[in-house]
Amino acid sequence: MLRIQSTTDGTITVLTVSGRLDAENINELRESLDKLPDGDAVALDLADLLLADREAVRFLGDREASGQIVLRHCPAYIRRSLESRSIR
Repeated sequence: MLRIQSTTDGTITVLTVSGRLDAENINELRESLDKLPDGDAVALDLADLLLADREAVRFLGDREASGQIVLRHCPAYIRRSLESRSIR
């Protein structure tokens, strides 16, 4: 199950992602991000993320690389995967 909570302090919108992020529910996160105004600073807080599959990690990496999001409290296995992708 995936849960996404949005908070803002006026300068940055933080989407807190909880549960499992996978190919079946990645569109929920995509839609939440796409609803935000262009140019807004966005952070994804992954402290409560339990599991992310390969497609989810790829999605997070693509969005981070494009500057659309900043990953906060990113689990080590996701960060390692993202770093190994950037080396290739």
